[in-house]
Amino acid sequence: MADISGLREIEGFVGGCLVDSQSGLVLGTEGGNNFDLDTAAAGNTEVVRAKRKTMSALGISGSIEDILITLDDQYHLIRLLKSNDAVFLYVVLDKASGNLGMARMLTKNVEKSLDLSSL
Repeated sequence: MADISGLREIEGFVGGCLVDSQSGLVLGTEGGNNFDLDTAAAGNTEVVRAKRKTMSALGISGSIEDILITLDDQYHLIRLLKSNDAVFLYVVLDKASGNLGMARMLTKNVEKSLDLSSL
């Protein structure tokens, strides 16, 4: 499994996982003790698919860097990997203590450190 433990460094971190966007399967998890990361991964796979379909329908070229979902008390960050856009990092943050700018930067750093050769 790929090491995503660096996600724990993000202020306000609740949980995170590495997800295969073709199947919705979780490839690795970190944290999320009271958060169902498997269900979230499957649901957010549909979010990624819907965004790709919409981009295609609109004739928008390019790739998705990240998708942000803001809830009353949480941020949900979806970051598609540049090295393999069939895989994404999904991170849940506490809104009161999380810093989006830092979260995006640290998630990008975790992405750069990933070794997906075993997947």
